[in-house]
Amino acid sequence: MENSTEVVSFVLSAYGNIGNLKYLYFIIILLWYIFICATNSILIVVVYMDRGLHEPMYLLLCNLFINEIYISTSLYPLLLSQMFSDTHEVTLPWCFLQMFCFYIFGCVQLCNLTAMAYDRYVCICYPLLYNVLMSNKRVGKIILFLWIYSFISYMFSFSFVIPLTFCGNVIDKVFCDQQLVIQLACSVSPLTSISDLFFGFMSFIIPLSLISVSYTKILWVCLFVSKGGKQKVIATCTPQIVSLANMFVAATFHFVVSRLNVGYLPDKVRLIISIYIHILQPMITPFMYGLYLPKIRQSCKRLLFDRK
Repeated sequence: MENSTEVVSFVLSAYGNIGNLKYLYFIIILLWYIFICATNSILIVVVYMDRGLHEPMYLLLCNLFINEIYISTSLYPLLLSQMFSDTHEVTLPWCFLQMFCFYIFGCVQLCNLTAMAYDRYVCICYPLLYNVLMSNKRVGKIILFLWIYSFISYMFSFSFVIPLTFCGNVIDKVFCDQQLVIQLACSVSPLTSISDLFFGFMSFIIPLSLISVSYTKILWVCLFVSKGGKQKVIATCTPQIVSLANMFVAATFHFVVSRLNVGYLPDKVRLIISIYIHILQPMITPFMYGLYLPKIRQSCKRLLFDRK
């Protein structure tokens, strides 16, 4: 039997020795985190205060904004605290909590985009039935369901990680990643790998398939509408497609960095790839929806500049 001592913390080795640059990094990360929280919070307040935005699509957007704040809070405070740490250690409970937040975020994000794709599908393909099929009350139930669905989907996989015994404690990232944590285990049962694949199927394959079906039907309908109708469809669907494309790129990066040997890549490149989704996605969401969609843009102007 392999000898092991009880591991009570992990070392996040990707921080390395940044010297006096830690003060600059701290300020940049803090400002970026504040900016993320501020922009997403403003849009939540705008949707809440403007009764004209109390519609299914904007309620789903609110859930998306809340989710961006949620995931940013699970990452950036740890980054800030590690800037001034000499050991870059994080305890097992905090590491597990961060993993839980990350994977729940990913699942909620994709499920929310799935609900938004269905919302656009009903609006474009069945406009006369839209108010019946997508009432605010039903959207509230959908939002509750996708959070419960994400929680249950990940808890099944997470339940196999918690009891693991670890023979190593060095994680080559700036945050806790489940795949790298599992690789540090003294032994891994086949059920752990199966549960991981199950979560991938539930959180990525199913939502992506449903989104593909929705947009395929939307594109089919677009073939038979006027040029003005096509432009309106493109205007409402573009932010969702951009968010989905960014999530797909991020998922690909995550798979490559976590499962394949990328030791030949420079450390800075691997670091940027690993936190790509956490840097860009929380800002892509408010800017694409806040600045691109006319109703939210006009409501923001009224709230911020026209109040007397």
